[in-house]
Amino acid sequence: MPDTIRAADALARRLYDAGCRYAFGMPGGEVLTLIDALKHAGIQFILAKHENAAGFMAEGVHHRDHAPAILVGTIGPGTLNGVNTVANALQDQVPLIVLSGCVDADEAARYTHQVVDHQAVFEPVTKASFRLSAGAAHVIADKAVAIATEGRMGPVHIDVPIGVADTHIPALAPARRRPASPSIPAEKDLETARSWLSEARKPLMIVGVDAMNQGAGSAVREFAEDHNIPVITTYKAKGMLPEDHPLALGGSGLSPLADKHLVPFTQSADLIICVGYDPIEMRPGWRDVWTPDSQRVIDITAVPNHHYMHQSTLNFVTDCAPTLAALSDGLDPRATWVDGEIHQLKTALGTAFPNDEDWGPAAVIDTCRAVLPKGTIASADSGAHRILLSQMWECQAPRDLMQSSALCTMGCAVPMAIGAKLADPERNVVSFSGDAGFLMVAGELATAAELNLAPIFVVFVDASLALIEKKQRERQLSNSGVDFPRHNFAAMGVAFGGRGATVRSRKALEAALEQAMQADTFTVIAAVIERGAYDGRI
Repeated sequence: MPDTIRAADALARRLYDAGCRYAFGMPGGEVLTLIDALKHAGIQFILAKHENAAGFMAEGVHHRDHAPAILVGTIGPGTLNGVNTVANALQDQVPLIVLSGCVDADEAARYTHQVVDHQAVFEPVTKASFRLSAGAAHVIADKAVAIATEGRMGPVHIDVPIGVADTHIPALAPARRRPASPSIPAEKDLETARSWLSEARKPLMIVGVDAMNQGAGSAVREFAEDHNIPVITTYKAKGMLPEDHPLALGGSGLSPLADKHLVPFTQSADLIICVGYDPIEMRPGWRDVWTPDSQRVIDITAVPNHHYMHQSTLNFVTDCAPTLAALSDGLDPRATWVDGEIHQLKTALGTAFPNDEDWGPAAVIDTCRAVLPKGTIASADSGAHRILLSQMWECQAPRDLMQSSALCTMGCAVPMAIGAKLADPERNVVSFSGDAGFLMVAGELATAAELNLAPIFVVFVDASLALIEKKQRERQLSNSGVDFPRHNFAAMGVAFGGRGATVRSRKALEAALEQAMQADTFTVIAAVIERGAYDGRI
């Protein structure tokens, strides 16, 4: 090993050691050294067609390998194109490392072309923002990984000046920060929580993204089964308990139809245990949905409650899995929900979201779930279809349904699916998009073709921003800005080097899915549905 390396190499090597194997973005002159350093470290740079989509591809990879995601943007417009995906990473707790190129400080004093204060832009939407310096390159790299992945995960930005990237520094890095040991609640509060659990007759768990990021799935399942506690998850945490499990109540937060059943059930519980639950995913109907003065509520979170969406009787800023183990240790299981309320709720939810229509969005989802094997990785774009899909699509494991849950940004499903398929090529991968969201990122079909990937892209075609059009009608406002002409999405798939099919029936969709699973390239399936097809369904 040479005595010196470039500062960019120090950054790239630390990311490789963190498990990163892919970076996504678009190059510019200001990031050429950085991209070269990533390559030499063993991290493949993937050329996307837009930086925002690149960030979601990176997230798709992260959900498979659990390493930090990497987004690379060049100076000014390139980096700023990625702001949405960075804000999404902050709200959805994705450890995204954002690497931006910039001119050196001396140059910036006299040269203004494309020069933007990247740190000022990213400071509100990241956990931290650094400007790489040669003397502290190793330390900044280690700080970035630690901050992005510890506590509540989120994005970290590093501005990399051209001259600094090329500056040679000692190859030997200082000692790295070791992760903190897992923590559990203090003894007195822990005993109080244990007594509540032992007394509970109607306990309920609400599980969220913190628990998923901490890998607490096994702990959640064991705790639920030991104490016969039903589990509601946020949409992002779907699959933390396999959703065919008798205690799994599915995802919640966006569907008024689902909340009509889940909210009263929650309010009937005599103990609510929030496990890594971040209510940023929930809609206003879940604000103060319980009263901690009359219900016992335990909050287990990675950070203190500064959201004020709800309050709890006990607040534990601890780790999910060891805290659940400490709560349960030595307690004998007892009968809960003895009047069959869990089964009754699951039956009511199934009735609320029927799958027996001849054709429409529910039929599309039901057919895809029936044809595609268990273990299929899915992504969902924002829109009416996501709300319905998140209620109907059963997940057997966490991260098997990827979506933008907190920011609810459009255009995420296609690039997430590309990233997931790149990182896990043996798994079936399907994305679900509305036609408007698909149009935002259609150019990334070229990226899928260039990478020889074969995900399935399902598009709900109703020539409308269906969710917004529905809200517009419900407010009795005139139709404006929500409709557009129908486009030939299947032809887009062919044009970009893949396959395409337009379907208008379950039988045609079944055939298209079977062919897509056997294809050696991606397939765009345009499922044509009627306008207003989501009325009464979400």
